[in-house]
Amino acid sequence: MTDKERAFYTQQIRERLTDWRFRHSVNVSKEAVRLAKKYGGDLHQAELAGLLHDVTKDISNKEQLDMMAKWGLSFGIYEEHAPKLWHAVTGSVYVERVLCIDDQDVMNAIRYHTTGRAGMSLLEKIIYVADCTSEERDYKGVDKIRKAADVSLEAAMEAALAASLQDRLDDHTPMHPDTVGAYNEIILAKKASAKEPARKK
Repeated sequence: MTDKERAFYTQQIRERLTDWRFRHSVNVSKEAVRLAKKYGGDLHQAELAGLLHDVTKDISNKEQLDMMAKWGLSFGIYEEHAPKLWHAVTGSVYVERVLCIDDQDVMNAIRYHTTGRAGMSLLEKIIYVADCTSEERDYKGVDKIRKAADVSLEAAMEAALAASLQDRLDDHTPMHPDTVGAYNEIILAKKASAKEPARKK
């Protein structure tokens, strides 16, 4: 990302986010770049999606509903009952229609950074993990996910998704099927890999 682009997108989130959310977004962007370097991702996409992943997080529920109505869109049944997920939907559309970013992978990374999904791209995984492990995060279990992120993105995804699903169980709230799908895909791939015969040297 050029200095001019970085300054422009940083200003976009600075105007829309609280101090904490702004710092978080900058940290996610930095962590996303680190993970992209480690796992062969696109550095420009990682920095951009990291900066913008929470671009609509701090606007009111009413503003987000108005935004969706303006664009002729609606939330799915699981999003309807979980307003904290709305910003992932509105944010992905905002970067396309307001910021004119024509990059489907970046939009998807923003769209699924809260729930994950089966079939995630490398960039989507990077943003999901970076959001969970950014520098300011201090929740219980974050160190386990950070350590896993240095082993593989899949290991970090497994730990993060398991924690998210456990939270839903503890809170007696619905599990988003995208999160279940992402977790099942990783676990099934892990089991399949374990069954593969060792290659001859």
